[in-house]
Amino acid sequence: MKFVKMHGAGNDYVYVDAFEFPEVLDLDLPKLSVLVSHRRFGIGADGLIVVAPNTEADGEMLMFNADGSRSEMCGNGLRCVAKIVHDRHVRRPELRLMTGAGMKTVEIQAGPDGLAEIVTVDMGAPILEPAKIPTTLEGEPPVERELVAGDRTFRATAIGMGNPHCVIYVDDVMSFPVEKYGPLVENHPAFPRRVNAEFVQVVSPTELIQRTWERGSGETWACGTGASAVCAASVLTGRTGNDVSIRLLGGELRLSWTPGSGVRLTGGAEYVFEGEMPGKWIAESARK
Repeated sequence: MKFVKMHGAGNDYVYVDAFEFPEVLDLDLPKLSVLVSHRRFGIGADGLIVVAPNTEADGEMLMFNADGSRSEMCGNGLRCVAKIVHDRHVRRPELRLMTGAGMKTVEIQAGPDGLAEIVTVDMGAPILEPAKIPTTLEGEPPVERELVAGDRTFRATAIGMGNPHCVIYVDDVMSFPVEKYGPLVENHPAFPRRVNAEFVQVVSPTELIQRTWERGSGETWACGTGASAVCAASVLTGRTGNDVSIRLLGGELRLSWTPGSGVRLTGGAEYVFEGEMPGKWIAESARK
């Protein structure tokens, strides 16, 4: 069974095309994700994404984190899914893709070779009701609420983008100990389904720097839903205007949000390499 390694701004996943290899859908996908994601004993990735047929859409994203947990949505992953569907199956400038967070519309800018080069995703409207995020932080939206994590007290903004996010602003994000406070925020009692933690530095009203600790994966080089949450939080707190450029460890994303509408995220989607999974992984992941 073949796979392709892809990344969006350094947020890397192993992708299996179930249009071509439908047998992958019969496997234990959480177990397979753990096997392929290990960066020493596997392929190395932030998780596994299966690109599957869907009768109501042009394709569907089934996404699993590196620890095998299911994730509802990933903007960087969805751009790569869009590239696979566009380049291999449906050559249209606009696609409808099903995710764990519902139907998403993507716009494709093709390069001279006709292949997808730049992808814009309508990430949907931010979820601002605490019960739906979910979080026990107060406020609707829960903006800059006190959050005690270890020996620090942060001002946290909780936002849902189909998955839960906690945005925290710091003075110097590149020197900030994300590996220390990321797990504390991820597993904080205020977030009953755990949370993705975004640590953000404001450079100007149009430019931000972001580091992300993703639930189930640790620090990743980019996070599209996280960048969308950061864009919305920055508008809500008055730190930026509606259009921002966000620098992440793996590259840059462009985002736009006006309250009452969906967040628009634009960035690339890159192939890294292709390969074939060892038969022992498939045997270990066979459903019992």
